[in-house]
Amino acid sequence: AIQMDLLHSNGVLIIQHLQRDYRAYQDFLNFMSHVGDPRNIFSIYFPLWFQLNQVVGTKMIWVAVIGDWFNLIFKWILFGHRPYWWVQETMIYPNQSSPCLEQFPITCETGPGSPSGHAMGSSCVWYVMVTAALSYTVRWKDKSAVTLHRLTWSFLWSIFWIIQIIVCISRVFIATHFPHQVILGEKECILVAEAFEHTPAIQTASLRMYITTNLFLFAFALGFYLILKLLDIDLLWSVPKAKKWCANPDWINIDTTPFAGLVRNLGALFGLGLGINSEMFIMSCKSKNSCKISFRILCIAASLTMLQLYNFVKIPTHTEYLFYILSFCKSAAMPLTVVALVPYCVHSLMRTTEKKLN
Repeated sequence: AIQMDLLHSNGVLIIQHLQRDYRAYQDFLNFMSHVGDPRNIFSIYFPLWFQLNQVVGTKMIWVAVIGDWFNLIFKWILFGHRPYWWVQETMIYPNQSSPCLEQFPITCETGPGSPSGHAMGSSCVWYVMVTAALSYTVRWKDKSAVTLHRLTWSFLWSIFWIIQIIVCISRVFIATHFPHQVILGEKECILVAEAFEHTPAIQTASLRMYITTNLFLFAFALGFYLILKLLDIDLLWSVPKAKKWCANPDWINIDTTPFAGLVRNLGALFGLGLGINSEMFIMSCKSKNSCKISFRILCIAASLTMLQLYNFVKIPTHTEYLFYILSFCKSAAMPLTVVALVPYCVHSLMRTTEKKLN
């Protein structure tokens, strides 16, 4: 406990330093914190990559969902505090002179702080993208191509680490994570992403496999929660702390609670399985049109547009269980739209146009 308090107090000093000396970069750091939001995987990165390379897109969803699930379990095990409430409750500062940490609209996360979900989500998606890009260059055999591959390798991994460092700094800057929490989040997801590099079975998984995986992940998380609850250990202990110490009650969002993230991820995985195993996917993405650049560009544009429209659909939060059910449905609809609905509509449109021209 003493070592953890020392780690936290050192983290607070780093946060104060960042908030004091990097004030001019406040808007940029807030933006980078949004970039690291795991929800961007489903609404931006996945629709782009799935239409370009279905193998990469599928892997991205699996890595994101499994990585975030492990993140939830570790959060419940580690009981990590967040800086913005820890400074208000710790007894290590004399004379009640707790440091003043500035809060922002995206500071008031309600789940435990360790490991960082944003650092995890960002590292997941970028790790998958970098390894996918390098998988093309590694096949080059002649000497000049090997040199180009090495340069590409160095460039892409440099970009990867620059982005991850900035995302981690942004999460520390807004006082929602301690430095060690973002580092732990980075390591966690890289391990998960690397594991899926050696798991080709996900590319041929049946709908039954998707449903079985969903049920296992949900049952394990719920069972873990209920068992500890019977032992009088409340895994939602962080929610009251967030509500108590958040500077603005309007910044508290039910979407940041542990179960909200779980439901969102399970919905996305189910939607992906439903889409990939649907007739619409087989008819469109397995047709000759799927090889055309025009088909892929239209699918990307239509998918991104549709998913941005989904963002305007606000789920009611007055009833928690209703929120979780609707959140699952909305999350499932997003990959289903990208994988099956949009490609099918684009394929039908192109086929109709070709018939008219003939």
